Amino acid sequence: MKIGVIGLGYWGPNIVRNILTNKNVASVVCCDMNTKRLESIRQKFPTVETVSDYKAILKNTSVVAVAIVTPVSTHYPLAKEALEAGKHVLIEKPMTDSADHARELIAFAGKRKLTLMVDHTFIYTGAVRKIKELISAGELGDILYFDSVRVNLGLFQHDVNVIWDLAPHDVSIMDYVIDKKPVSVSAVGVSHYNNIEDVAYLTVNFDDDLIAHFHINWLSPVKVRKMLIGGSKKMIVYDDMDQSEKVKVYNKGVDIQSEEMVHKALVQYRIGDMYAPNLDQTEALAGMIADFIDSIINERMPQSNGAAGLNVVKILEASQKSLQNKSAVIPLEGN
Repeated sequence: MKIGVIGLGYWGPNIVRNILTNKNVASVVCCDMNTKRLESIRQKFPTVETVSDYKAILKNTSVVAVAIVTPVSTHYPLAKEALEAGKHVLIEKPMTDSADHARELIAFAGKRKLTLMVDHTFIYTGAVRKIKELISAGELGDILYFDSVRVNLGLFQHDVNVIWDLAPHDVSIMDYVIDKKPVSVSAVGVSHYNNIEDVAYLTVNFDDDLIAHFHINWLSPVKVRKMLIGGSKKMIVYDDMDQSEKVKVYNKGVDIQSEEMVHKALVQYRIGDMYAPNLDQTEALAGMIADFIDSIINERMPQSNGAAGLNVVKILEASQKSLQNKSAVIPLEGN
C-alpha cells in the first residue's frame, strides 16, 4: 500500500522510517510546508515522494492511509478531511484538542468503516506490555496507586502547555494497563514563561481506593521517566531511562495481622525479592505502525484506537478545566 505522512518536524521522520521498513508498504509520500524539511527527508530516504500541499496527498487515489504528525490544533481538521477523502488515519498524540472533536472523528471513521488510530507509542514497548501482562494475570493483586514522573529541561512548546505535551504518554499507559475507568480529575500548574504552564501535577480518581498521580515538568535539571504501580501483592517500578532493567517487580507490600479493632490493627511490612523480567526489544514505533497497517488489511480495531485516544483527551481536557478553576475536581463524562 501507499501511505502519506503529513508533517516532518521532530517526530515525522521517525514515522516515515518505520513505515518504509514495513513489508506491506510499497511507497511513502511526505508533506511539509517547510522546503528544508522536504530536502532533509529526501536525503535520508531517497525513495520517498514529497509535496508541499497536503491536499495533493488527499486527492491521490493511490494513497490508502495518512499519518498526521502536526501540531495538536490541526489534528481534527486534517483528520476530518482525510477521512472524508476515504483515507485510513493515524494521528500523533494527543488525538485532538477536545473530547467533542475526538468523538466526532470516531463516529465519522466508524460510519465510513475506516481505521482511526492514535500514536500512543509507549503501549507498544516491551516494558509496558509486560506490565499489562503482570497486572492482567493478577500478579500485583488489587492496584492501589499509579504514580508517574515525566520531567526534563525543555523542549518548550508554543501551542500547548506541559500537560498536553507530556501527560499523554503516561495517561495512555495508565489507560492501557489499568482496566478501570477514572471518574474525576484535578490539576495544579504554574507558568514561569510565555504564559503557558510548564510545571503541573495531575490527580486522577477512580470509584474505589485507586488513585493516579502525574508529575510533568519542562524545568527539571535532569530527565526522569519513572512510574510506580503499587498492588496489594507486589509493586512495579518502571524506569524508562534504565537501559538494562526497565521493569522491576518487587514482592513488597503491607500486611494487616489483626483486625479485631481498628486501633489495634497490626501493620507489618512485607519485604521480599525483586526480579527484572525479560522484555521484548522490538522497537515500539515499528510495532505501532505494524498494528496500524495490519488493522487496515484485516479490517480490525487497532490496539491504540480512537476510543483510547478519546480516553486520554478527556483527562487532558478535564485537567485544563481544573487549572482554570483553581484546581477544582472535574468529573469525567461518559463516552
